[in-house]
Amino acid sequence: MSLTKLKGKSINKSKKYVIAHVIYRFGMGGLENGLVNVINRLPDDEYQHVIICMTDHTTFSNRLNKSVDIYDMHKKPGKDFMLFYRLWKLFRKIKPDIVHSRNMSALESQLPAFLAGVPIRIHGEHGRDVHDLDGRNKRYQSIRKFFRSIVDYYIPLSKDLENYLSNTIEIKKDKIITICNGVDTEKFQHQEHINLKLPGLPTGFINNDTVVVGTVGRLEDVKDQPNLLEAFIELLKSPKVIDKDIKLILVGDGALKDKLQKQVNEAGLQNKVWLAGAREDVPELMHLMTIFVLPSLAEGISNTILEAMACSLPVIATNVGGNAELIMDGQTGFIVPRADPCAIKEKCLLYIESPELIRKHGDLARKRIEEKFSIINMVQNYNNVYLTSLKEKIA
Repeated sequence: MSLTKLKGKSINKSKKYVIAHVIYRFGMGGLENGLVNVINRLPDDEYQHVIICMTDHTTFSNRLNKSVDIYDMHKKPGKDFMLFYRLWKLFRKIKPDIVHSRNMSALESQLPAFLAGVPIRIHGEHGRDVHDLDGRNKRYQSIRKFFRSIVDYYIPLSKDLENYLSNTIEIKKDKIITICNGVDTEKFQHQEHINLKLPGLPTGFINNDTVVVGTVGRLEDVKDQPNLLEAFIELLKSPKVIDKDIKLILVGDGALKDKLQKQVNEAGLQNKVWLAGAREDVPELMHLMTIFVLPSLAEGISNTILEAMACSLPVIATNVGGNAELIMDGQTGFIVPRADPCAIKEKCLLYIESPELIRKHGDLARKRIEEKFSIINMVQNYNNVYLTSLKEKIA
């Protein structure tokens, strides 16, 4: 077992409750961003945090603003039975009061946590992957059912995932506590994109009249950026936009990068599409955008939708996961079928033809964020779960 310690001193359990957060990999992503937001904002006098990565971590961990120990377990591809022993040994060493795993890829950590005598075991469901878009995978269902007696509480991020846990996995409702993501409304807010100069932004890419369609996310199959790019290609063919300056920004990195670049090259759109890569300046990039699109095949509760809405952007998103819980269809954006580039194109046309609709939907989106999806409420909800469970079990 390789252990990586970051920004941390030895854990002193006598002073604070220890929470071990278990995730697959600590890289750039919505789940990881949500974890950082929770850790950074929970009261320092109550908790000491540990992050356990089933594989490893990246420089994304630099976003943590407090002392945290990070352990890389370097899980082998496929079955790695020794991982259970390594996790059990680690739990015995750090003696956490709570183990909080997130998503299917970290659920197996709950068994060694149980065997190591961890008092409280919590599991979060943040979304689904490309191999189980609708939660119908029987093997995955069986695994989740196996862990029902080990996990004390489940935290789904959407009503869709709550219903899945309750109806399909048959978890008792009093063990399910739904907590939606929240967004930092100071970090993400409206700003006109004109005159912004960002690293890597092609010279002359945006001017006063440019309509910018944009998205942010890992370039992976489940995020389905190729369908957004296809929609954009078809959009440019429409006679309705022949006199418009329309650009597309794809923010993120991943396995689809080369495929997307080839798609751009074959369409001859090198001067119309910017593959911005993985970035640390997402708020500033959103300020470049006019319309935000999330073409995912599956989602939990999308951080990027919340961030775009906080920036007063109208959002077009696929009807998957909790997207429809965030977007008021026809009021703050539009919900479209997944894997349907024609539907994305048509909604983009509606916005391009009506700047007033862009402003109206964007203003309502920001208002909805302020009323329903503040990061303060999200962190308080997690704190309530932790404190309640601690009181029940060990306090």
